[in-house]
Amino acid sequence: MMKQEIIIIVGPTASGKTEAGMMIAEQLGGEIISGDSMQAYQGLDIGTAKASPAERNAVQHHGIDIKTIHEAYTAADFKNRAAGWIEDIIRRGKVPVIVGGTGLYIRALTRNFDFQQSESDPEYRAELERQLAEHGKERLHEQLRFQDSAAAERIHPNNTRRVIRALEILKQQGGRTKSFSEQEEAESPYTVRMIGLDIQRDVLYKRINDRVDQMADAGLIEEARWLLEHAGPDVQAAQAIGYKELFPYLRQESTLEQALDTLKQHSRNYAKRQLTWFRNKEDVEWMNMTDTSTASKQAKLLSYLEGIRQPLSKGIQAGRKQRGDPDDETC
Repeated sequence: MMKQEIIIIVGPTASGKTEAGMMIAEQLGGEIISGDSMQAYQGLDIGTAKASPAERNAVQHHGIDIKTIHEAYTAADFKNRAAGWIEDIIRRGKVPVIVGGTGLYIRALTRNFDFQQSESDPEYRAELERQLAEHGKERLHEQLRFQDSAAAERIHPNNTRRVIRALEILKQQGGRTKSFSEQEEAESPYTVRMIGLDIQRDVLYKRINDRVDQMADAGLIEEARWLLEHAGPDVQAAQAIGYKELFPYLRQESTLEQALDTLKQHSRNYAKRQLTWFRNKEDVEWMNMTDTSTASKQAKLLSYLEGIRQPLSKGIQAGRKQRGDPDDETC
């Protein structure tokens, strides 16, 4: 059976993924799936850089505003929902365009990770959280490295929620975390066309710094205050870069300037990790987008699209015929 074809736009934060996704979706008659783990949260609009209401009206978007700030949104949630969206989009004769920068979530979809093997263990989780409080994140990460070095390489020590989850899975499976270590190289259930947006480092960092200032002017501090007051600092939504850095200021533990400087630094560090992830783990067609003019971006994307437009069209038609869908269903 012919695989379903999908386009994925990846790249570091502030590289222009939303704009590129819109261009591609409009050119191919596509619909966009957000691959960002934090854009799922209702009320967190500025800090997660969601597509604007006008953009969402112009092109159908999926995966935005589907969770409250009190709920978790895991890689398993994304993978299962995205698979359904892809099926529906292709059934209607459209092209799925996945836009996002959360590497694990994209990997879970493209490698069809199986997350059904392990249930949460509240008692063991409480013990790990006690160890975290008493001995710190580095000690906990070393415990993961001792048991599964491959998983430890993929999970940053600062991401304590994922470190704890990986250790839970290890305990229940009695060995290495298959979900993290063995499924990554599995054959993809999709034909994946992954476009990476690359930007000269100094230009990217300036864009990141400028965007933080723009977000602050647009109401990011008020958005962070609302999140802190209504959900507290420990929910998953509060772990997003863009919010937790502002909590010390909101608790009067730092100045606003210090909080924004920290946010800029964390955003630059995150951009480096995103680039490292996609360069090391994915087969990406990289495009240099240092020239920020819309015309230049459009020319590069259109040139790429000319080479894949026909194969995509054939793949969509073949997939619909295999399911017995009518040929004229293109709404």
